[in-house]
Amino acid sequence: MKRDFDVIVIGAGPAGLAAASAAAAHGASVAIVDDNPYSGGQIWRGGAAAQQDERARQLWAELQARQAVVLQQTRVLYAPEPGKLLLQTPQQAQVLSYRRLVLATGARELLLPFPGWTLPGVSGAGGLQALAKGGYPVQGKRVVVAGSGPLLLAVAATLQDKGAIVSAIVEQAGSMQLARFALGLFATPEKLKQAIQLGRKLGNVPYYRNSYISAAHGAGMLESVSVRHGSRDERWSCDLLACGYGLLPNTELAASLGCTLRGQAVQADEWQQTSQPNIFCAGESSGVGGVDLALVEGRIAGLAAVERQDEASLHFAERARWQRFAARLERGFALRPELRALADDDTIVCRCEDVCHGELKEHESWRSAKLHTRCGMGPCQGRICGGATGLLYGWRPDSVRVPVVPARIDSIITS
Repeated sequence: MKRDFDVIVIGAGPAGLAAASAAAAHGASVAIVDDNPYSGGQIWRGGAAAQQDERARQLWAELQARQAVVLQQTRVLYAPEPGKLLLQTPQQAQVLSYRRLVLATGARELLLPFPGWTLPGVSGAGGLQALAKGGYPVQGKRVVVAGSGPLLLAVAATLQDKGAIVSAIVEQAGSMQLARFALGLFATPEKLKQAIQLGRKLGNVPYYRNSYISAAHGAGMLESVSVRHGSRDERWSCDLLACGYGLLPNTELAASLGCTLRGQAVQADEWQQTSQPNIFCAGESSGVGGVDLALVEGRIAGLAAVERQDEASLHFAERARWQRFAARLERGFALRPELRALADDDTIVCRCEDVCHGELKEHESWRSAKLHTRCGMGPCQGRICGGATGLLYGWRPDSVRVPVVPARIDSIITS
């Protein structure tokens, strides 16, 4: 297989596919690396070619026509030297070289701990949506969808399509926040249309504003949830709880390559270039903003990577439009302070190492907690508890260890 490419794109979601297509259109040799068995990322899960969204099918057709190399079920472990990446497939490890690198590593759900959140039957909102799309049986199950953001509506619609009984959607944002966000949708008619369609589809599902899950209950399995609705506490029976509080950019690979972070996202300039020469970043990893922003950022990054800034600049106005939408999204669904007080001393925060809130609140930093409790040192390497400890205690990981994902010993030895 070819091992030297003009452009390597990490991530086969909307941003990655758009970047790869834009670069390949100008004759560059392009490889796309993704750890999933199908292209499309989370938003186009199951394969770009199989989506109803015409943009997904078109991008995939363009990449096939332009002979881009797609490496699926392949993970990036680390960079053994500048311009090279060590990859791991299910069968082997290999090193690829690049002249330009585009990071489109997407985002993951923010999960916040509350009593009972580790019970079987409790999952992330997007996590349950992905499971249902993959065939997990939800038909006839009573499901509460909770947390924050427009994703809750999309999750509820997917679960309903799969036969689940969506008992309620529980949104932590208040009525005024939601009203301002809804008014802002008139600036993006596409999003307004989507919201109206989802609203009609979910017209029979109760939607609770200014509400959040305070606890989950069950003897070995989820049986019910406690809901704080305004100033009232209620308890509802259910079989499944899908609970997610937005998204966090995946920045571990970028940080390991020396890219500067801005807040929780990778810092990128007007060309989507990071602080490192020849490394670009697009999509949710450079700031959560949805599929439309990811697509235009991907196009700009792909064009800039092949030095077509003249064409890339033509997309600046569209990017600015969707950046304004992203800013409204962030303001509209800002998390309420009460969510920081849900965990009691016995609530597990680090699920991998079974470290509880009572132990962690005694520490002043992520490093101190890791040294004394092993928080963040399990298989997920802090990807779950890192977001939670950031909200609960204001901690930020001060370094990224390589490999950035779990690796086989022989992959590292043979590199």
